[in-house]
Amino acid sequence: MTDQPHPLAVELLDVHRLHLVETVPPRLTQEQIAAMDRGWNEMTANNPSMFDGPVAVCAGLDWKEPGTLVLTWYPATYRLYVLRLDPVHAVSAPSVFVSVAQPTDDGRLLVGRMATSTAAPGRWQLPGGTIEPPADGTGLDQDALRLHASRELLEEIGRDVPPEDLNLWAVTRGNKGNIGIHFRAPACPAETLSRQYAELVSADRAQGRVPELDRIAFVRTAADVGHLGGRSVDFLPVLAARHARTDTPPQADSGE
Repeated sequence: MTDQPHPLAVELLDVHRLHLVETVPPRLTQEQIAAMDRGWNEMTANNPSMFDGPVAVCAGLDWKEPGTLVLTWYPATYRLYVLRLDPVHAVSAPSVFVSVAQPTDDGRLLVGRMATSTAAPGRWQLPGGTIEPPADGTGLDQDALRLHASRELLEEIGRDVPPEDLNLWAVTRGNKGNIGIHFRAPACPAETLSRQYAELVSADRAQGRVPELDRIAFVRTAADVGHLGGRSVDFLPVLAARHARTDTPPQADSGE
């Protein structure tokens, strides 16, 4: 039996432009800080590869005008997400992440399964990851998100797509409030994508690294997501359905 969320649990927002505004983080009580640290220590004891790196947390959404979404965010670290699960001291801390819809030239969509070394082993999703605030303090904008998405695509499946070739495709709000910013890459033959992924896995293993995705597959519809086996991120059936409704796929790129 597959563990698939109901598609209606995810809201697909009609966004054409995205404006990001930084705000100050909310203050936590001493009890919340202690609970957060306890939870983080328990999590890292079970998965030592977890890293308490910087993340961007959604503080709110607002519409500036039709099609323009204002996303207010604040900087935090991964351990804050542990506090969301605390039965007594829980806080609302929606994550902000990017993903890349990588179509094939025959109308399918690439998906990957998270490796056992990640925070969500066995989960199917699009290539992508949680947003990290720029280390140089320049702030976040749509170009920074596009650059991050391009980097995730290269690191996870070995596909090198210039950031300017990624188009804002969809924004989702998940059943836990998490905000997904999804870009779409030019289409590419499935054979090329499979080869690039295999080359990446071989290079990672040769250097003693564990690939973030332990398997890739190609889906055409939301129903295909349910046949992958295992669970998927909540937004994947929604975006697979959106992909299936796309009338004209992006111009194919041989990837060579």
